[in-house]
Amino acid sequence: MTTNILLQIAAETTAAISSADALIKLSSKFGTRFLIDFVSVFILIRCVYFPIYKRQELFFTFFIFNIIIFLICFLLNKVDLSMGAAFGLFAVFSMLRYRTENISLKDMTYLFLLIGMGLMAAVTKIKGASEEYEYLFISVVNLFLIVFVYLLESKVFFKKESSKTILYEKIELIKNEKQDELLADLKMRTGLNIHRIYIQDIDFLKDAATIKIYYYEI
Repeated sequence: MTTNILLQIAAETTAAISSADALIKLSSKFGTRFLIDFVSVFILIRCVYFPIYKRQELFFTFFIFNIIIFLICFLLNKVDLSMGAAFGLFAVFSMLRYRTENISLKDMTYLFLLIGMGLMAAVTKIKGASEEYEYLFISVVNLFLIVFVYLLESKVFFKKESSKTILYEKIELIKNEKQDELLADLKMRTGLNIHRIYIQDIDFLKDAATIKIYYYEI
């Protein structure tokens, strides 16, 4: 009788130790992957995005979207959930709609990139490779993305083109044969390095034209 009790206690102790080891291992994986993801996102947003666009109000959105995607994907990848619970979780998430009048296509691209980085950090697994190698692989891929985005945002590959829409009153210069004069006048009056223009609208009643100018940033 005493022997059976001791064996039962030993079995329960072994199971508890095994569960504790599994929890510690899972926590270690979560902490390491989350740290890699957070540092990568911070560098991309603070050192690449913000110096160019100066939009600090989107920091909260970028970080929260990235963290939520990371947590959801890590949870579904590491924790046993029923198929119904998994589909229900994504169904609730899919009902969210991110709508704002001020977000641009470039901001949406950054948002998509951050979602992808969170997803990759949470679920990337290389068959037959150690955890350390997986962490190194995720870090290298994130570094590649950050450097590539930085190069695209810089003037390394091509000159950065911007545009403005202006109301122009010298309507006599919009004729095709006077395009050179129009371009020279726009350059002189705006001080911008304008290289092409597009006439959007002509108002003969007001003797004015709406012109979109394209110029290279210095």
